[in-house]
Amino acid sequence: MQGRKDYTEKLFISFQLSNRVPKENLYRRLRETLDLSFLYKDTKELYGNTGNPSIDPVVFFKLLLTGYLENITSDRKLLEHCGMRMDVLYFLGFDIDEDLPWHSTISRTRQLYPTSLFETLFSKVFALCVNSGMVSGHTQAIDSAPIKANASMESVVLKVPATSVESHLKKVSEENPETTKNQDVTTSSVTVTAPEHHLKRVEKHHQNLRDNRVGAVGASHEKAQLLSNKTHYNPHDPDARISVKPGKARKLNYHCSMAVDSAEGVISHIQADFADGRDSQYLTNISLHVQNRLKKNELVMTDLLADAGYSNGSNYKFLEERKITGWIPVFGKYKHEIEGFPYNKKKDEYTCPMNKPLPFTSFYTNKDGAVMKNYWASTKDCKACPMKSSCAPNIACRKITRTIYDEQYLRAYSRQQTKRGKQMKKLRQSTVEPVFGSLTQFYGLRKIGVLGKLGAHKVMLMAAIAFNLKKYLKKGGRKPSSGIFEAAIESFQSCQVIFRANILNIFNVYHFS
Repeated sequence: MQGRKDYTEKLFISFQLSNRVPKENLYRRLRETLDLSFLYKDTKELYGNTGNPSIDPVVFFKLLLTGYLENITSDRKLLEHCGMRMDVLYFLGFDIDEDLPWHSTISRTRQLYPTSLFETLFSKVFALCVNSGMVSGHTQAIDSAPIKANASMESVVLKVPATSVESHLKKVSEENPETTKNQDVTTSSVTVTAPEHHLKRVEKHHQNLRDNRVGAVGASHEKAQLLSNKTHYNPHDPDARISVKPGKARKLNYHCSMAVDSAEGVISHIQADFADGRDSQYLTNISLHVQNRLKKNELVMTDLLADAGYSNGSNYKFLEERKITGWIPVFGKYKHEIEGFPYNKKKDEYTCPMNKPLPFTSFYTNKDGAVMKNYWASTKDCKACPMKSSCAPNIACRKITRTIYDEQYLRAYSRQQTKRGKQMKKLRQSTVEPVFGSLTQFYGLRKIGVLGKLGAHKVMLMAAIAFNLKKYLKKGGRKPSSGIFEAAIESFQSCQVIFRANILNIFNVYHFS
């Protein structure tokens, strides 16, 4: 006989969510482990004494955590999802007949709360991981990746003055009569916020693209390639920057920098930056934050792992001054030696193939602000040299230019060639890169759904908090009992004493018998 289920909705009088959520459920364990009561004190000054009650700060952060744990980036979809999950409702402290907050409340509250509040929560979760023995502290791996911004390349516009071009140029000519006295200022010129040599590089790059077309004329990718942060911006999200990775299309992104502890892959720091900056310029700030966070947890960083994007002379010097060994491969364009020109460190000079000296003469600063050292040969020596046509064909004498951080580069290069240097490279690849993959694929960091760099920083912090919490719960979510290690040592020492006493007794019995 075919069965058929007749369903009639019933009104339950006696029902408790706690009886329906298993003890090993993720959200039940998270509710029992995570104490967010400090949020009431930290957010009290953000609210007044009158008006309608706001969303509970604890509920707000629990909602955000649920979103990143479930890989949901839309506030509207998040609340729909939470309403259908009994374990999530139990975690949030809502009964099945209670209405969840409105989705726009989540967005407004995220903007209201300062970044420092999100960083405080991140530090508390990191401290939980430290107390459970998941963080070694001594070896940290850092890396970065572009994260898609909530802005489109189709909406970028040319950078122009806030006022009209005519009024702007008129004001410029009035304020600078001497510089504009002999200049023919026309209304066709447009002012952009970039140095002249940067704009020349952009124009040269654009000309190369026009001369070597890849696809059909007027294709969308051609327009994207001709756009630059020096000349264009997105008015919807001005903090978003155009960036590109090899093999991928240009997009408006944010720059996500992250530090990961090498013990069990716990994230020790994460931050959002502008996507048009180099990796190397963020290393100092990342290192200081990681050191301070570790110091608060009574840990010390001794080794820092990074890829060649962080190679920079000032970074090497900074790490050496703070007694941190930087395992950072030297950038590919750097030459640790100049073929045919040996260097004499004591005299600080080079020697050419004809055994003529090239002593240090002066410092100079290039257009990008880097300080360099000049080594010049004597004009008299070069003039009479038979190799001048091949060595210095277009100048009066041979010149060698080196960075002022040449010694730091050489030490980094030497570390890179050692066996341990190769091991550290593999350790970095197996530590930080899988974490980035997990955040983008499973913790809602594929795209930044909010606007502005501060908003992106909050999103990255919450994704890292969710990642660390889940790792903490997988570990067991319990702080190791105090004194276990000391008790084990005492037990071992007492066993040693008993063992020695027994050996001595056996020896005495054998000797006197």
